[in-house]
Amino acid sequence: MNPDLEDLYQQVILDHSRRPRNFGEIPPPVIQVHGDNPSCGDEIQLFVKFADDGSIEDIKFTGQGCAISQASASMMTLKTKGKSREEVTTLLAAFHHLLTHHEDEPAEILGDVQLLQSVWKFPQRVKCATLAWRSLEQALATDSASDASVTTEAGPG
Repeated sequence: MNPDLEDLYQQVILDHSRRPRNFGEIPPPVIQVHGDNPSCGDEIQLFVKFADDGSIEDIKFTGQGCAISQASASMMTLKTKGKSREEVTTLLAAFHHLLTHHEDEPAEILGDVQLLQSVWKFPQRVKCATLAWRSLEQALATDSASDASVTTEAGPG
C-alpha cells in the first residue's frame, strides 16, 4: 500500500471508529443479532429492519471493541442500507474475499470499504473486521423478527 493510501486508510478507520455512523438501536420488531469475538472481546449488537420487498430498510448497531471492528460495522451499515438481499449477499462475499485474499484490484462494489483491505495481513484483525458482516449474514438467514447470535469462533474469519 502506498503511503498516501495508508494515511487515508488510517484517517477513515479512525473517523468511523470515533464517530460511528448508524450507531444506536432500532425499536422492535427487527432482527437483532449479537455478535462477539471471544479472542479479543469485541462485541456488536446489530439491528436490521427489512422492507416488504426484502431490502434493508434500516440498519444500526451498538457495541464495543477495537477501531477496526467499530469502523467496519459503521462502514457496513452505510454500504448496505437500502440494498436488496441479493446485493447484500454479493457485498458479503466480496468483503470476505477482500479480507481473506490479497487482491491488487478489489471489487469496485465495495467502494470505501476497500480501505479495510490491509486487514488481511493480520489474521486476528480479520475476525474484528468481519464481526459485523457475519452478524449481518446471520440476520439475512433469519426470516422473522427475532434474536440470534454469531461468534467469530464458528468458522473462518
